[in-house]
Amino acid sequence: MSTMTEYWLISAPGDKTCQQTWETMNNVTSKQNNLCENFKFHIPDLKVGTLDQLVGLSDDLGKLDGYVEQTTRKIAAYLGDVLEDQRDKLYENLQANNNDLALYITRFQWDLAKYPTKQSLRNIADIISKQVGQIDADLKTKSAAYNNLKGNLQNLEKKQTGSLLTRNLADLVKKEHFILDSEYLTTLLVIVPKANMGDWNAHYEKITDMIVPRSSQTITQDADYALCTVTLFKKVVDEFKLHARERKFVVREFVYNEEELAAGKNEITKLVTDKKKQFGPLVRWLKVNFSECFCAWVHVKALRVFVESVLRYGLPVNFQAILIHPNKKSTKRLRDVLQQLYSHLDGSAGSSGGNADNVDIPGLGFGQSEYFPYVYYKLNIDMVETKV
Repeated sequence: MSTMTEYWLISAPGDKTCQQTWETMNNVTSKQNNLCENFKFHIPDLKVGTLDQLVGLSDDLGKLDGYVEQTTRKIAAYLGDVLEDQRDKLYENLQANNNDLALYITRFQWDLAKYPTKQSLRNIADIISKQVGQIDADLKTKSAAYNNLKGNLQNLEKKQTGSLLTRNLADLVKKEHFILDSEYLTTLLVIVPKANMGDWNAHYEKITDMIVPRSSQTITQDADYALCTVTLFKKVVDEFKLHARERKFVVREFVYNEEELAAGKNEITKLVTDKKKQFGPLVRWLKVNFSECFCAWVHVKALRVFVESVLRYGLPVNFQAILIHPNKKSTKRLRDVLQQLYSHLDGSAGSSGGNADNVDIPGLGFGQSEYFPYVYYKLNIDMVETKV
């Protein structure tokens, strides 16, 4: 994304009307100076409650904001993991209410069905907290199950490749390589370093007694090793292993059993099928719940602006919330212009000004140092790059 993904959500008290507040701010920042693009941010009439409740709620909303954002980002990051080699499609899968994220926040509409404004502010915050808590818990369960499946598959696939010393030999050997069903004889699989092949061919018959002459075949080779067979009497197997090791020949534990070999191949097939089966529903779940969490997060921001504006500007409720999309190179200049426009608010905040300092974005690291005369919250909608 080349455009700036940071937005500023601010509010200022209504002049004679809120429309006037909007026009003044928009003229100075956007029309005259072209520092940003502005959007009215619609917050419905919410129930105010008492001042004490608002102060307590302000602190809790700060924590809720952090939690909901973190959960939203976690879902986005996990969706990226699940998409694997289609990760480049992640961005188009991150939507809010079937819109891209910028469109959702710039045309924000309060969701009355989910968060009825008849409820108290505390209840609305609790609804969001429960909803996101449930999604977070489901994400843990779903991701653990899928990661487990993916891990098992990767382990099995690893055994299909790699050095002859460690890899699964089942898909390399055939029935005719082995003496089966003999009371006395058995066939071993031996890994021989390529550099020692001459030594093996010259001496394997003499490593112990009771080795069947000319019984060794070379089944396959990789960059460093050869896989050879040797047939011998069962009673000298342990002795053979010992003396073979002295010559750097490694006997791999292997019993030829067709049913087990088939089962091993079936297990990979089954895991591949299971993973494919789970992939679609998991991606859908992640997309739906990313949208749920992102929308919930923006509603928390709206609640914070409302609570903070009432605490700062007093009652009756009279403020204009504005979403600002700063131009990348103009952020410092934009801050200065807003500072000039609203510096008078610091003096007139009166007795509620005392609250403003300690309730300005509590609980989030960037909040403490960023105090402005107007209510301000930042939203970064880049959900792909930013790490939690």
